Amino acid sequence: MAEIAPSILAADFANLQRDIEMLNASEADYIHVDIMDGMFVPNISFGIPVCEAIHKHARKPLDVHLMIEQPDRYLEAFSKAGAWGLTVHYEACPHLHSTVQHIRQLGVQPGVAINPHTPVEALSEILPDLSLVLVMSVNPGFGGQKFIENTYKKVATLKALKEKFGYNFKIEVDGGVNLDNAASLIQNGADILVAGSFVFGSANPTATIADLKNK
Repeated sequence: MAEIAPSILAADFANLQRDIEMLNASEADYIHVDIMDGMFVPNISFGIPVCEAIHKHARKPLDVHLMIEQPDRYLEAFSKAGAWGLTVHYEACPHLHSTVQHIRQLGVQPGVAINPHTPVEALSEILPDLSLVLVMSVNPGFGGQKFIENTYKKVATLKALKEKFGYNFKIEVDGGVNLDNAASLIQNGADILVAGSFVFGSANPTATIADLKNK
């Protein structure tokens, strides 16, 4: 059974508190918070004040995903805004070890995300220091994209490395996750499933979260 992290990016921003309270009452394990800057990815989402507002009402840990350039500038601010975990992109961090150490020093769980074109092997030197590895199963920036099938192989490779070396990081998958691929992702080694439009676009988001949880 995987943990579920619904992405607030797909929520109704005009009724954000209502949707957060729905997640609080659901079987969700985290609230996934996608931060986009319009530069690292082509979309702009929201920033620190909205993260603070989400944290004010959330009773689930905030899984904050920084899809931004030069994330080091904002690590402390997002930590203060209530992040339980901060995930930065491998592709955005020229000094990744330093960035990960800074996150941990802030008392926050450090994660690293990889885009679909980035091989798992690129993380080999940093895996011992991570609490989370996020495998992007779509190209980051917009919700509702089609799942990239090669994700299964990447998740399985990460699981094998984790077991071989005794690492403790969780494997998270983000993008195009639904009831058709959830079971296969879990079988291959996924620990956390991020789902946005599939949850919030459903007739009963609470039931959809429960269905994903019990895959």
